[in-house]
Amino acid sequence: MARRLRRTRLVALAAVVGLGLTACGGSDISNDDTASSGGKDCGDLRIAVNPWTGYVSNAHVIGMVAKTKLGCNVTYPEVKEEVGWQGMADGSIDTIVENWGHPDLVKKYIDEQKSVEDAGLTGNDGIIGWYVPPWMAEKYPDITDWNNLNKYADMFKTSESGDKGQLLDGDPSYVTNDEALVKNLNLNYKVVVGGSEAALIQSFKSAEENKTPLLAYFYEPQWFFSEMKLVKVDLPPYTDGCDADPATVACDYPPYALNKLISTKFADSGSPAVDLIKNFNWTNDDQNLVSTYIAQDGMDPDDAAQKWIDDNQDKVDAWLGS
Repeated sequence: MARRLRRTRLVALAAVVGLGLTACGGSDISNDDTASSGGKDCGDLRIAVNPWTGYVSNAHVIGMVAKTKLGCNVTYPEVKEEVGWQGMADGSIDTIVENWGHPDLVKKYIDEQKSVEDAGLTGNDGIIGWYVPPWMAEKYPDITDWNNLNKYADMFKTSESGDKGQLLDGDPSYVTNDEALVKNLNLNYKVVVGGSEAALIQSFKSAEENKTPLLAYFYEPQWFFSEMKLVKVDLPPYTDGCDADPATVACDYPPYALNKLISTKFADSGSPAVDLIKNFNWTNDDQNLVSTYIAQDGMDPDDAAQKWIDDNQDKVDAWLGS
């Protein structure tokens, strides 16, 4: 992000959390796979997993390639975003494979400590914003303009928001500037924590099915858009620097070119997985497809990753330099 504001990056589906993201042991690797690593021992590869489905997709695709092609012993420590940076600095985590900015952490760990390195773009374009279910945009077309939100505030009242309209956010451990936006845009709303990506998605499903009002924070890349075409509310346009002060921000979220990070220690280790991570690049559609396998089809993350790998060997070969 081009800001150090708190952004809610909503938690992965409960099914994903329960899918055993803790470890994938390195099994015997064929001679061909050993050769593809240039003869170097990969050893352990610890990929941080942040709790949203798209991140899980990145992590397990990279992890499965590293395991089956490079002979890495891959594990997936589940951590919050900032904790992942700390882990790279203290040597307990090797990589974060979908980073949403954090300029304050960039300054601390990359610029000052030099314990973390930028490993290049993932190829994913990130969008954050406020959304309403399709039925609302159809019935109240002007609701997608933030200037009209106060007109509809009473409609969004809940027991949690009291006499104000509710703006539903996700896990409080992620970054958001919604509190500041509500205050600085003089909106008669209260930010209410929803708790997880799964809870947020279920809220949208229920709102659309029952034709109940819902205004909520959401983001892309996101597999759920293939199931429901949520409609984004237009906040004041983002311009460079408009979010520089978290206390006074009154503009929309910026576009995000998502990137990868690696610990400096890991970067200097000689592991063949370093180049794999740096070379990893795919599209929002790629990520959303794997996420759909996991979240909607109920596949194990490794199985979902392997399915995508089998169908996209040309991309995988490019990451491996073969």
